[in-house]
Amino acid sequence: MDCLEKKGHIYLGKYSGWYSVSDEAFVPDAELIETKDSAGNVIGVSTESGNPVEWTDEETYKFRLSSFQDDLKYWLKDENTVQPAIYRKILSTWIEKGLQDLSISRPISRAPWAIPNPSDESHTIYVWLDALVNYLTSIGYPDSSFKQFWPPTVQIVGKDILKFHGIYWPAFLMAVGLEPPRRLLCHGHWTVDDQKMSKSKGNVISPFEAMGNFTSDGLRYFLLRQAVLHADANYNEAKIQRVLNAELANTLGNLIKRCLGQSINPNHIIPDPAACISILKSEVALENIKTLEVISERVKEYYEECHLHHAVDAVMNMLHIANQMFEYHEPWHLCKSSDPDSIKELEAVISLALENIRVAGILLYPIVPRLSTSILDLLQVPKENRGWEDARPLHVTNSLTGGRIVSQNVVLFKKIKC
Repeated sequence: MDCLEKKGHIYLGKYSGWYSVSDEAFVPDAELIETKDSAGNVIGVSTESGNPVEWTDEETYKFRLSSFQDDLKYWLKDENTVQPAIYRKILSTWIEKGLQDLSISRPISRAPWAIPNPSDESHTIYVWLDALVNYLTSIGYPDSSFKQFWPPTVQIVGKDILKFHGIYWPAFLMAVGLEPPRRLLCHGHWTVDDQKMSKSKGNVISPFEAMGNFTSDGLRYFLLRQAVLHADANYNEAKIQRVLNAELANTLGNLIKRCLGQSINPNHIIPDPAACISILKSEVALENIKTLEVISERVKEYYEECHLHHAVDAVMNMLHIANQMFEYHEPWHLCKSSDPDSIKELEAVISLALENIRVAGILLYPIVPRLSTSILDLLQVPKENRGWEDARPLHVTNSLTGGRIVSQNVVLFKKIKC
């Protein structure tokens, strides 16, 4: 606050307006609606938070936010500055309506718990100025060592604090001559059975109970797989069970089990992909091979764009094709034949299916690290061969030798029973 004051961005002024005690913020008229409380009285509430407001007249220190209106518009010109685009549009609309100077202190009588204003101890500092500056002090500010980490490449926030991070925070930084975050990534919230999560409704989810019901990998998979940035996501236990059973237990887990099953592959051998790749000529096998060859680059783009659900979709689509390939070639019949061509076809089917599993294990590591590690351990993939570059198919890279014999088959993800 001292730095802002010395640069002339702060002044003492009168503030009159609607104040939300719960939000610890003044609320503009444009963001108010009238409703009735439990006693039937008409009250004003914030459209953003739903919390009630009260009229307040007080003297506070104010930040000249209005003087940064053009700078903020320029900052938002780059479409990558705030993503997804819906939140960038919301910020632009707020700025276009005109920014008012921001109250950044409270009388100590009303907020005695807050940090005192160093230049006037009859006032304490507005929590959102104090809280935002923690991003700097946590990395060494005001010591120059903080500069090695600033500005951040990306800052992730929830949609309920978009204004604080998309208007106030960059303006504060500009005021002291620092660059704002290069990218602000905003996300929606989780609802429970399509209702807002709240203590009063008693629908708050305990992560410990959820892990007990769905395992840590299962819960992590569902949360990262279902959440999207531009909208709220819905937590529903029946849906979690369906998703985990269909995708982790069946699409992924069952394919592993079938490839290493006693009847089809009693010796648990992984045939060399490079030696097998030219054997299968079916349309579905060729589609699977083509998907394997391009999926790592596609999934990499999804991760870089923070579209985790698209990354998982792509991997699951690859595994669906692998399962279709497996069904088409009917290895349960091939394994009963003594014909050399049938034996080669069987080896190629097993090789291609397990190559899908190996690649999936690498690509899903950011989503389910424990499960991915178990998959790669089972397939005896050396730890030095688990990097992103190893997600390319082995018939292209030849980075692993074929003919590996894996340990006895295990169930990597059990079906969820509620």
